[in-house]
Amino acid sequence: MSLDPSLRQHIAESVDAGFDAQVAFTQELVRRPSTRGNEHSVQDFMARALRQRGMDVDVFAMDGEAIARHPGGSRISETHSKAPIVVGIHRPRKETGRSLILQGHVDVVPQGPHDMWATPPFDPVIRDGWMHGRGAGDMKAGVASAVFALDALRRIGLQPAATVYMQSVVEEESTGNGALMTHLRGYRADAALVPEPGHEGLTRANLGVLWFELEVRGIPVHVANMGTGANAIDAAYRVVGALRQLEERWNAEAKSHPLFGSVNHPLNLNIGKIAGGDWASSVPAWCRIDCRIAFLPGTPAADAARQIEACVADFARTDPFLSNNPPRVNFNGFFVEGYELARGSAAERVLEEAHRSVMGNALEDRLVTAYLDARVYALYDHIPVLNYGCIAENYHGFDERVNLESVKRTTAVIAQFIAGWCGVEPLQD
Repeated sequence: MSLDPSLRQHIAESVDAGFDAQVAFTQELVRRPSTRGNEHSVQDFMARALRQRGMDVDVFAMDGEAIARHPGGSRISETHSKAPIVVGIHRPRKETGRSLILQGHVDVVPQGPHDMWATPPFDPVIRDGWMHGRGAGDMKAGVASAVFALDALRRIGLQPAATVYMQSVVEEESTGNGALMTHLRGYRADAALVPEPGHEGLTRANLGVLWFELEVRGIPVHVANMGTGANAIDAAYRVVGALRQLEERWNAEAKSHPLFGSVNHPLNLNIGKIAGGDWASSVPAWCRIDCRIAFLPGTPAADAARQIEACVADFARTDPFLSNNPPRVNFNGFFVEGYELARGSAAERVLEEAHRSVMGNALEDRLVTAYLDARVYALYDHIPVLNYGCIAENYHGFDERVNLESVKRTTAVIAQFIAGWCGVEPLQD
């Protein structure tokens, strides 16, 4: 439905009236250090917050067997989070509008050395219009925006005239299995909106991602007799060199992609973690490297994985030592395909209207060269999924921060989108 300009104005004013509370709510989220496996506290907080707003709340665990059976399931390792998924359910008095999934993740990446932060990573300091802290941008401000967009409607006596699922998930930063679990639980809607930080633009596509561990074994000897042994760390470097060649080949192929062809080097191989050896004066007997690589949407994850395995095996056959001691490749996290958002959906038109009303300019497309939970709703629910959010900086780095004026603007857009997509009705008694 097209909203009356006066209603749009009332919604924007309501977001502004509730914004101090929204900032405080976001700070409470940031204060909870919800790194992988430590998300229970923040999920308890989310469940309470949704219950207090009158929603029915479903709290449920990951089903590892169901995830493993699904083609979109990522690999589950011993480091996989055991924290629950939380879904708050709004049901209208009368279902006259279109249903909606609002989704966000509350897990965050490790903070690294605290002395490299200007302020403590889990202290949500506000300075010069920015909130600082791990997860402030990626994506606790977005989660709060979804919750407070609904609050803004309630503040003016309205609620969505359709079912809305507010989904708070974990494992977005490592597998995407949290979002997939909401799909496996059976939640479906006519559209989805994910308020990931997006510089106030709409994500048109994102890449597939693989995580894998490369394990190389060597022959340990005393350094004095180095030539009689085999250094596992040196051998691992040689394998990484072969993977770099695969990375460059994939990027050369990406130049012909209709969307990512315009992006410089969209497919990145990251050597994210390395461990090896036992003693500085012993030739190392082992080396393990954790890697992440991206691949183009439309490529099945299994196909990309086979190319990784083939690259390592083909190189090993040419190496005097590795030919008799082949490296192992273990996929241990992300095993996910990318997606492309089709143009022209009704949901996109409603978002465009809301964005123009608040921002005063046209909604712009963005491409994301990382993982997004939006892939679940695009690939497996087959619904329009709008990845749209605020301006944030330094996520996954030091001094992560989110721009609060941008948060306010995008919350107003989301609230108007909910009203336009779901329709509105007077609050239930």
